[in-house]
Amino acid sequence: MAEKFHGSIVPMVTPFQEDGSFDENTYRTLIDWQIESGSHGISCAGTTGEPSSLTIEEREYLLEVTVNQVKGRVPTVLGSGSTNHAETMRLTKFAEKIGADAALVIVPYYNKPSQEGLYRHFREVADSVDIPIVIYNIPGRTGVNMEPSTMARLRRDCSNIIGVKESNKNFEQVSHVLHQVGRDFLVYSGIELLCYPMLALGGAGHVSATANLLPREVADIYNFVEQGKWKEAIDLHYYLLELNEALFWETNPGPLKACMGMTGQIKPIVRSPMALPSEKMQEDLRAVLAKYNLVSVQG
Repeated sequence: MAEKFHGSIVPMVTPFQEDGSFDENTYRTLIDWQIESGSHGISCAGTTGEPSSLTIEEREYLLEVTVNQVKGRVPTVLGSGSTNHAETMRLTKFAEKIGADAALVIVPYYNKPSQEGLYRHFREVADSVDIPIVIYNIPGRTGVNMEPSTMARLRRDCSNIIGVKESNKNFEQVSHVLHQVGRDFLVYSGIELLCYPMLALGGAGHVSATANLLPREVADIYNFVEQGKWKEAIDLHYYLLELNEALFWETNPGPLKACMGMTGQIKPIVRSPMALPSEKMQEDLRAVLAKYNLVSVQG
């Protein structure tokens, strides 16, 4: 089962209309394009999808549309985590009900729970469903790091906790996770510049926001490694470096949505309290996109 969750699992943006409502038609088109472009899986309602800006009903609808549009062509890993335990339980059960292949459950943000609190939260969520659970560990957003020992405890006690999306710049953590939890634990890079290094350590793949713009190239980092073409993979790593950095000049997904607006993929709209980058930064972003032949310099 675990093999199907390997590769580039793209974290979809949630496109909006001018009035702030969900742009469903555009979203469905983006999903088809991602699959046709070689992405190995589809994720939604992660950080890139602005889940904290959506109501719980909107999140459920987004999850349902995702499964409906993917139609089993690739695995779906749906974001169902929240700072609220009851909401996380509800969304994770809903993901199972609609046929998601796995749920991506974030470490609760703002609360800053202890390791014991994290264990109890994830244990109860995992015990409530049969679908696989991928932990989403992103200390920069949540204010707390799930320690490798806690992951090992959860993996031992919950057979359906199969992996972790590590958005953790402390790269030593990755080696400790794989060593303590098991080398067959699925560890994904959630940091764009660490996609290639993660694979070198034995990671299962990556969840990179950059795939919203260059899905084929981001997927090929994994494909090349899988084929033993390490030089080609590292060449792609450096090829993508400038774009990977530019998309995080400000908080994700502001720069990404601005870029996708420039490429004509979406309307460049984020929900408050997020904001698009300044005009100067957008000019700089356009210059980066032009280097990848995604837009013309003039606009």
